[in-house]
Amino acid sequence: YLVDLEYFRKNATSAVTNGDPFLTLPTDFLASFSLSVTNSGNKEFLLQKDVNFIQEYHPNASTTGTPKYYATFDVDNFIVAPTPDANYSAELHYYYRPQSITATSDGTSWLGTNAPDALLFGSLYEAYMFMKGEADVLKLYSERFQEAIIRLKTYGEGFENTDAYRTGLRRVPKT
Repeated sequence: YLVDLEYFRKNATSAVTNGDPFLTLPTDFLASFSLSVTNSGNKEFLLQKDVNFIQEYHPNASTTGTPKYYATFDVDNFIVAPTPDANYSAELHYYYRPQSITATSDGTSWLGTNAPDALLFGSLYEAYMFMKGEADVLKLYSERFQEAIIRLKTYGEGFENTDAYRTGLRRVPKT
């Protein structure tokens, strides 16, 4: 990601099922922000790990308990460990893949509406690079794209995250 924007985050609720270490991902899933389960009325956040860690930590899937860890197993599923010993409600906070401007009914997108310079100069740069255009024009498109990204970063990581309650969240000073 070049820019972290609140707009590209979603929440989804689901359930992890007794005896099943897998949790199906939403179809628009891009990357995980957090995953929690509700255990006896308390929300418990799972720690994200690598699949290899999960498999080494929990080699026997028939051993059950309250899930503590999760990893992206494949393009469709998370794996949790230990294997759930009961049904738990789950809440996933994630970055999602927005609908393409070519798939929307009116041909618009958040990026085209709110960051037209980034969309324009990013597209021009990619197209001109593909066409093997002149270096000085390519450099101009690149510089204009970078300027648009800096403005988006100032908005998304400086102004939008002012009240975020999360340690380690990147923050760009307001300018």
